[in-house]
Order: sequence, then C-alpha cells, then structure tokens
Amino acid sequence: MQLDQVTGPIAFHGEGPVWWDRWGGLRWVDMLAGDILSLESDGSVSRRHVATIAAATRPRRRGGAVIGVERGFVLEDADGELTYLDELWSDTGVRMNEGGCDPDGRFYCGSMAYDKRPGGGTLYRLDPDGAVAVMLEGVTISNGIEWSPDGSLAYYIDTATSRIDVFDYEADSGLTQRRPFAETASYRPDGLTVDSEGGVWTALSNGGAVRRYGPDGELAAVIEVPYGKVTACTFGGPRLDELFITTSKEGVEPGSAPLAGSLFRATPGVAGLPVREFAG
Repeated sequence: MQLDQVTGPIAFHGEGPVWWDRWGGLRWVDMLAGDILSLESDGSVSRRHVATIAAATRPRRRGGAVIGVERGFVLEDADGELTYLDELWSDTGVRMNEGGCDPDGRFYCGSMAYDKRPGGGTLYRLDPDGAVAVMLEGVTISNGIEWSPDGSLAYYIDTATSRIDVFDYEADSGLTQRRPFAETASYRPDGLTVDSEGGVWTALSNGGAVRRYGPDGELAAVIEVPYGKVTACTFGGPRLDELFITTSKEGVEPGSAPLAGSLFRATPGVAGLPVREFAG
C-alpha cells in the first residue's frame, strides 16, 4: 500500500489526528509541546499553543473544540477563545494522554503517569454540562478510544496490556462487559480509529506499522510506516477514504529516523466514519 509523506518532521510527538470539515480538514497535536496543528488547504501547517500538554482534541457541535490538557480540559469557542476548566488532580507526575467522543456527545480522555508506573492512569468522561465522571481506574497508559459504526461497542487501548479491548456501550450504563478484542503480542498499540465496515485500526508505537483488525478481531491488513514511533491514525479527506498517520520523535535514536515527527497518508480502500462531536 502506497504511503505518502504529507508534512516534514514538524512534531516532536505527533498524536491524535482528527478530521472535521468545519475546521477545514485535519487537526492533530504535538502533545508534549502543548500545540494543536492544523493542515491548511495549501499543504502548510499552522500551530497554536494551548497548554503545557495538548493530549487530544475533538470538535464541538457549536464550533470550536474540546481539548484534553495536562490535568483536565479546555473548551475552545468557535471564535478561538479558550476556557480552561478546573484541574482534575494536583499530582504533577500524571498527565492526560488520548481521548474521543461517544455517540451521545461526551468526551472521554485518559491519563498516564509520566514514569509509566502501572495503574497510574484513569479514564475520565466530560459531559456536555461540564460534569466529569471517572469511567476506569487503575490503567497504565490510557490510549485510543473509539466506537463501532452503530455505536453499540467501544474499543479501548491501555497500551501496557498489548491488546485492544472492547466494551458494550449504552448511553445510561456507559462502558460495560470489558473483554479482549485483539492481541498485539510484543507490539505496543497506541491510538486507534474505526472504519465504516467496523474494522479497527491501531498504530503500533514500537512496530513501525498500522494494523487493521476486522470486526471479528482477526488481523486483516498492515500498513508499514518505518519512520519513527507510529502513534495514531484517523480517516479524512472529502470522502473519508484517506488514512492519516502521525509519528513521533520521542524515544527515537537521533539520526535513526530522519522523518520521525512527520504526518503520512495512505489510501487503504475503505472509508472511515464522520468524527463524533462533543455536545457541550
């Protein structure tokens, strides 16, 4: 499968790509720099600093975005104004890491300890009214989360487990019946996305690849990305048939991967789903 380089190595730790037409296309984060990156129509990239850490972002239905930052959440209005919500914890050794929205417009974002200590993370949910709920405790590196096309299943990664898990999902009961969906063995799964056929795509941060698992959990496709640490992926483009892939320089030996930190794109032959928006 052909892999195209979209940008140069502009991010130290590129993560969390998301496509929304009302933004004009793709945004992703340079997480450890605290910046939101936007791919402009002419191929250039703009950068906005929002916090010490910019962990994940999703669009708001009213315009703007919700952003996971080091110890909580920020709301961006349609005019770009930022509102910083109260911090969720005071421990400077823990930060937010990755997130996504459920079918009912609530934003999930999970944390991890900087030293990656086991059980140091938590998965939180920000509701449209500003209330915050704890969804999972005792995770190590809370990572990708996304829902099936019909919204009845949620796929979730705690990277330290080397697997993708799946939950049943309903608006009232939330995430229930957690169980393994796909094992990645010695590879560390990172961000994930779901396509319109129910396939689950995950970036392997130590595997130089993105994998697709079918709805049955069986490995169905592999895209090789031998350019540093592969962190996340999302579908975008006018027909949502392009897979954008982020990479990172974090932990990459200097000189070993000159393109680490670049954004890449593949055309995998299947389309994605429109991004789920935050209702707040």
